[in-house]
Parts: sequence; C-alpha cells; structure tokens
Amino acid sequence: MFNNVLKSNEAFMVLDARGQARHEEHGLYLHDTRFLRQFSWNFPRFQLLTTEVQDSAELVQQWSWIDGPSQSMGLKRTLSLKPDGFTDRVLIENTSLVEEEFSIELELKEDFQDLFEVRDWQQKSYPRTYKTTYGDIEQRYEYESADGLPFGVHVQFSERPSNPNQWHMRLAPKSRWVLEVQVQLHSPLNLKSEETTPVPTPQEWQRRFRDVNLSVEDEAVWQQALEDIRALLIQTPQGLYPAAGTPWFVAPFGRDALWTAHMIMPWASDIVESVLRYLAVNQGQVEDEMNEEAPGKVLHEVRKGELSRTEKVPFLKYYGTVDATPLFIALLEDFWETTQSSALVRELQPNWESMLTWIQRYQHPDTGMLVFTPSGSGLAVQSWKDSADPMCHANGELAHPPLAVSEVQGYAYRAFKAASRFYTLLENSEEADRWNHYAEDFKRRFNELFWNEALQTFAMALDFHDQPLEVLSSDPGQLLWSGIVENRYAESLVNTLFSSELWSGWGLRTLGTREVRYNPLSYHNGSVWPHDTAIFAGGLSRYGFHEQVKVVREALFSLAKTQADRRLPELIGGYPRGRDLPTPYPAACRPQAWSAASLLYLQRLLTRA
Repeated sequence: MFNNVLKSNEAFMVLDARGQARHEEHGLYLHDTRFLRQFSWNFPRFQLLTTEVQDSAELVQQWSWIDGPSQSMGLKRTLSLKPDGFTDRVLIENTSLVEEEFSIELELKEDFQDLFEVRDWQQKSYPRTYKTTYGDIEQRYEYESADGLPFGVHVQFSERPSNPNQWHMRLAPKSRWVLEVQVQLHSPLNLKSEETTPVPTPQEWQRRFRDVNLSVEDEAVWQQALEDIRALLIQTPQGLYPAAGTPWFVAPFGRDALWTAHMIMPWASDIVESVLRYLAVNQGQVEDEMNEEAPGKVLHEVRKGELSRTEKVPFLKYYGTVDATPLFIALLEDFWETTQSSALVRELQPNWESMLTWIQRYQHPDTGMLVFTPSGSGLAVQSWKDSADPMCHANGELAHPPLAVSEVQGYAYRAFKAASRFYTLLENSEEADRWNHYAEDFKRRFNELFWNEALQTFAMALDFHDQPLEVLSSDPGQLLWSGIVENRYAESLVNTLFSSELWSGWGLRTLGTREVRYNPLSYHNGSVWPHDTAIFAGGLSRYGFHEQVKVVREALFSLAKTQADRRLPELIGGYPRGRDLPTPYPAACRPQAWSAASLLYLQRLLTRA
C-alpha cells in the first residue's frame, strides 16, 4: 500500500504513510526503472506527528520525542525530489534543558528492476548483477542493462556515519544537528536540458487561471486539480506532455493525453500543441505485429524500461489503440478553433491525411464501422475500457473481435467532419464536400446499427458477427460528445444515462447495475470514472442539456471534496451516492491527468452554458 507519491518530471517515489520506501512496490523510479527498492529511516523513540506533500515533489514531516508531558527533541524531515534524484534533510533539535543522546539509521537497497516486473505485469526475466562501492560518506550502485546501457545511483552523506548508515550523536540543550542525504540517479535516457521546455513553477502555472471565478468551497478542489496537471507534465523534445497518472503511468499515453489536452483548453494551448506535435512525430510508419504499429496510426504508449528496450514486452512504442487516431484529428480541430490559427492544421496535413487513410483501412467491409482486432502481443481491448472483460453481451458472454466499439464510431465521425473543415480551409471544395457526405452517411449507418429501442440506448459495440452488445453502459455518453447521435434519440438517451442503473450520484457507471457482469468494484464493469462522466457532460452541453451539465459538475466537484487530498481519483466504486463516503477503488492512480482535467473542463462547460 502506498500513501505518498512524489513526482518530478519522469522521476517519482512511491512511499508508505510514514514516508518510507520499504515494501512491495515502494521505491524510487525513473524511466520505468526502480533504482532503489528501499529507502527507509529508523528514528527510535520519535513518533510521527505530521506528513505533508508540498508542490507534488516535496515531503515534509515533523517527528517528536516526547518525554513525559513535554518534547525532549524534535525532528523535521524534508525530502525534495528532483528529475534526477533527491535530497533528504533531517534536522534534529534538542528542545530540552539537558544533553540528549540519540541514534538514527537508514536502510538502503538498490534494484534497477523494470516497472513491469515490479508490478508483476511481466514475469521476472533474469537476475541482475550490480557493482557496489562504499566510501566514508558515499555509496555507489552501478548496473549495466541487457542492452548495454549504464545506470547508477550515487548516495552521499553530509556527515560520516558512526556505523554503516547509522549515526549516534549527543546533542547539547537548545542545539541542532543536520544530516543531508543526496541521491543522484544516472540514466543514459535523460534528455539534454537544451532539448526541453522547463516545467512551470506552481506560481507560473496558477497565473494562467486567474480569470476563473469559483465559490470558496470549490477553490481547494480547483487548486489541487491545477497542481495535479502541472505535476504530471513531463519533458519531451516536442514540449511538455501530460503523463497519464502516478504512480504507474508516468509515461506518454496517446488517448489519455488527447483527452487531457482537450479538457485544458484554452488555458494551456501550448501543452495541447506539444501533445499534437509529439504524437505526429511518433506516428506509425510501418507494419509491425509485435507493437501493433501501422502507417498513419497514433500510438498508445511509450515506455523506456529494459524489458521494452529489449522487446520482451511490446511497449517501447506501442500502438494498440483504435481511438487515439480519430481523437488526434478531433483535437487538432479543437486547437484550430481555440487558437484561431490554422498554421498547425496546414503543417500537419500529411499526418492527418495518413490518419484518415488508416481509419478507412480499418473500417468493417460490411458495416463501415471502425473496428480493431488485437494481434495478441498486448492489449486485448483497444478502446478506452481496455481491461480484459468489459466488452460483453447481455448474458455475460465476452464478445470476440473484430469489435466496433460505439464511442469509437463517434470519434471517427468527429474526424470525418474535421477533415471536411480542413479541406475547406485548404480551399479544396471537392474533398471538403466528399468528407462531409462521408461523415453524414457514416452517422446515418451508425444510428441504424447501434440504436436499441427496447433499452433506449446505443449498443456498447458490435461483435465479430455484427451482433450488438445489448447492455446499458456509459459509452453512449461519449457518443453525445461526438455529435453522432441523431437528435430524435438524444432526450431518450439522456434519460437512460441518468437512470438509477447508470447514474450513481457520483457519476456514470461504466456498466448498468442489472447487467450480468456488473461489479461496483471492477475496473470497467460498474465502476465510475470521472473523465468518462465529464465527457458525458460535454455531450450534454453539445445537445443543449445545460441543466444536466450542472448536475454532473456538482457530482464531480462534490466527489473531489470528499477526498482527503481534494483530488479526483482515476476511478471509484459504482455504489450509489448516499450518506456514506464514495467507495475507493484500491488500485486507483492519483493523481490521474484526465481526472484532474475533468474539473477544468466542467468549469469551462458551465461558463459556456
């Protein structure tokens, strides 16, 4: 269990409630590699009074040695994480009137294990050998990976220990003693400083949002969301890019970043441009079954760990997503509308044209819907509900690919409509008309194939027999966002989505409560995802249901207020809202970029309404 997570660029630390890394998944990570698996203090006789994470990268603790009714000694610990290591400062003060004696001890263990092995996403592949060097006030751990890259940790103490990693001291009354531990990480994967854009300070980032008017009750939630988005930014050669979430998704993801970027406009259009440029540069070029790359396709994720670099897992550049490609085109259109500049549309014309070619290539020959068939190397489900079991029929049977997932068709429709506008901009009226007609025909066929009159909703997907998955799910909320829903169905669909089966009071359940596979604490079969609910609000706004947008905003802001850290988690359980607190999903990431961005998006929607 981890309770404190620090992050600075691509480095992050996973710590327990006492600020120590000592068990299971705890440790210091960089580039999908755990450099240290243990960094834990033993402070005998001291008890922990307070722990606070400041600006996402600094842990501040106050410890106290109480003797009778009063403190004999106080200890303040400040751990400051940097992109390439950290400083841990321990200040001990004798507040008594007599000399005091104390001892403290630090336990350190190196690791250099791939994150996929740490989390048991991949079996342990091979033993690691390290070179360890000890000095009076320093320790060095060096490791050469299977692909020949050198990694290292350098630990330096400001005071020489009495015994290995132990300090025994006598402290005069009213005096202080300070120990600083400097930990420096060495990775050949670091970018050069001149190749990157610095992450803004909290103060610089906050200045972007000065024009937002909020109630006093909402202000703390809003400030936490802003800090979460800022903290999740990582440096790339194309600019700052929002990582998906901490602790396990501190990496560039396609779908997550595209949604996050959509939600943080207009306040951070520079980040949106960086996302578009990064994904354009890393667009698929060749056919590769292992990482599911194809010409024109937009990637799903990028990993830097040893298993990825040596192709033991397919995630060095992994393209197993069906929706990032049309979402890229939709975001590019949003960027153009927001900035009132068409330069990027013109510059990236070869990219979005090859994306359109990819979409058409993977449309089903009979239905015309955009489908995916996984290669088997990575993800089995390649829409946003990408766990193993969300695509099911009413009897609970899992659907088999190729799958045409409903909201993906909405994204494709948005992409086709955007293409028409792009060609209008480029003064190619013939192509503009062709794509507009193509989009409207696609919309008509989708509504015919997916609408379920009995359930008053759209099917979650079509399976390999083109049979609809006739279950109540949250997916049609995203259809409203895309605009693919014919107006005659909109009101009925909204009523269904706000029914007691799907609306928990905290947000939309991913699967209805009466469905066979419903489980309120599953990943995608009945849980509530804030970003999914916020996208639904975007659809409500598009179709003119402005009062319902307020209902969604109240739900998600209230959900954040119930959390001790005032942030929206990745997901929560699907239990109905009542007097009890929302049920946490134990493994949820926090912060998660698109969850934090959801609050900004909802505020923008409310302002627009």
